[in-house]
Amino acid sequence: MDYLLKTEPSEYSFADLQKDKTTIWDGVSNPVALKHLRGMKSGEQLVIYETGDRKTAVGTASVVSVDATDAKDPKVKIKVGEALSRPVSLAEVKANKLFADSPLVRQGRLSVVPLTAAQYKFLTRSH
Repeated sequence: MDYLLKTEPSEYSFADLQKDKTTIWDGVSNPVALKHLRGMKSGEQLVIYETGDRKTAVGTASVVSVDATDAKDPKVKIKVGEALSRPVSLAEVKANKLFADSPLVRQGRLSVVPLTAAQYKFLTRSH
């Protein structure tokens, strides 16, 4: 499974991840998002999506490891991938039928969103 991780760029941007190379993705409180974090597996692909004024998918990353010993605060180590050559806006996502039933469109506050292979390919197609 692939996932989209939302981040507020003023708190932690994709540029920060590029500088750090790896980070622990934690601090998530939504029960559904926590379930997705706990279910992640090493090697799974991620899309980094910046919220706030941007509302744009901007880069890729991958899961290095998952420590779900604390179910309420799983620690997912991720490593940076590549910046998308052309960021994908929320408007483009909403206009695509692939995302009609996606939590990205239907549950705007969800910070960890599962992606189908086709959705991942659409978001990363131009990089």
